[in-house]
Amino acid sequence: MNLPADTESDDVDLDTAGKDDGAVESEARFEGDTGTLPVPARRVLVRLLQGPSLDARRHEKLWNLLKRHESALRSRLHDMFLELVLDNQSRIAFTRQVTSEEVDIPILLRRQNLSFIESVLLLFLRQKLTHSDAQAERAVVDRIEMQEYLKAYERSDNVDISRFGKQMDSAIEKAKTLGVLLKLPGTDDRYEVSASLRLLFPVEEIEVLTTAYRRYAPAGQTAEQQEGS
Repeated sequence: MNLPADTESDDVDLDTAGKDDGAVESEARFEGDTGTLPVPARRVLVRLLQGPSLDARRHEKLWNLLKRHESALRSRLHDMFLELVLDNQSRIAFTRQVTSEEVDIPILLRRQNLSFIESVLLLFLRQKLTHSDAQAERAVVDRIEMQEYLKAYERSDNVDISRFGKQMDSAIEKAKTLGVLLKLPGTDDRYEVSASLRLLFPVEEIEVLTTAYRRYAPAGQTAEQQEGS
């Protein structure tokens, strides 16, 4: 699974974001500036490096600048051994570490190490996204639904319920940090699953991980419950 850099989630409201982007097209330069990229393109580059992703619904002007300067930005990212991953349909972009068998690539982005519960949650969210895509609707989930799904993977002999609760909360926070859970405006515990998860979690990995994790769920749980359908 290819995940973006570990950054702080900004929890931007989807319906109000972009209103603070008025200065993104400014060409003003600082004293002694020797950079070659246009200043607006640099702002996009910084946003991409900040991660976890650039979503057009939250940053419409930055997305338009990304498309305008896409070739130059790809080249600059290649200078840092990074590639630009871009989904024009979902209008989402993020950076990913280049991999090569021919070249010794220095690592700039930290690889994410996910706990078992964090991996299970991402699998659940990816399945929610697939189901919602088939229904042509937004993938919306609340905290209780995520917790109920994760409880199926609690060990039957667990005596520290509080600790497992903290693990579930930590997994949800990790998903927010990775930018795959976007808080819906006006709510405290309802989120939209970001379409970026399609790129981070390719569909071919779903069945492999579902099969691998299925053996950890209680024997009485149905396949539908395990897959979050």
